Amino acid sequence: MSDLTRDSQRLIEEGRRLRDDNRAGGRHRRTLSIGEGSARAKRDHLKKKVRNVAIALFALWVGMGVLGLIIKGLGFVGVMALVLSSIVAVAVLGNYPKLKTPKLPDINKGNVQQMVSRTELWLEAQRPALPAPAVTLVDQIGVQLDGLGYQLDGLDQDHPKAREVRSLVGEQLPQMVESYRKIPAQLRTERRAGSTPDEQLTDSLAKISGEIDSITRQLAEGSLDDLAIKHRYLDYKFGEGVETSPQLEHKS
Repeated sequence: MSDLTRDSQRLIEEGRRLRDDNRAGGRHRRTLSIGEGSARAKRDHLKKKVRNVAIALFALWVGMGVLGLIIKGLGFVGVMALVLSSIVAVAVLGNYPKLKTPKLPDINKGNVQQMVSRTELWLEAQRPALPAPAVTLVDQIGVQLDGLGYQLDGLDQDHPKAREVRSLVGEQLPQMVESYRKIPAQLRTERRAGSTPDEQLTDSLAKISGEIDSITRQLAEGSLDDLAIKHRYLDYKFGEGVETSPQLEHKS
């Protein structure tokens, strides 16, 4: 079990380094992705906007071309109108529609993998309102949710672990962060019952992070066992226990 824990921590660290490397090329972006799920949602949204711009420009240029044939040329005014219309189309469709942050009641809809991606996107939008230690944990949870999403691929939606993930990631995690956000800023550092809301949030996120890691390792146990069996088989068949044939020794 200790080996599984070390492997899990190593994967998390590698994922964090990869994410940081990806961010290095986009430091001036206003919002950084905490995980692949939210990054994929942004890429899909960008692709749709690029497609809309391309369709609009194609329609404008073809339409004006047909009009030019009908009226025997567009003239200077027509060309300038086409250029201006193209600029407006790019400016408007390049900025709208905006990528919408999922609403809290909508996070836990769809299949469990979609729910995990929506949680990433929602968490990402909450980062500016969170204290620094909590932001660090949110970034870590983003990496963990990516790993969890891979393990959920193909899992029956009624599987006990799928229901557990829905409860933890789709309900408890966002509701806890939302409860914190409702506390006035001046009260978040006020100590009550031995701790502050900032500390309570950070502690809760750490516990959720640990539980996500535990669920991911439980889901991965079958694959880990299968890999270990294959490794032992190959080691038995081709490993050190196999004697070198006399012919090979003679040739060497």
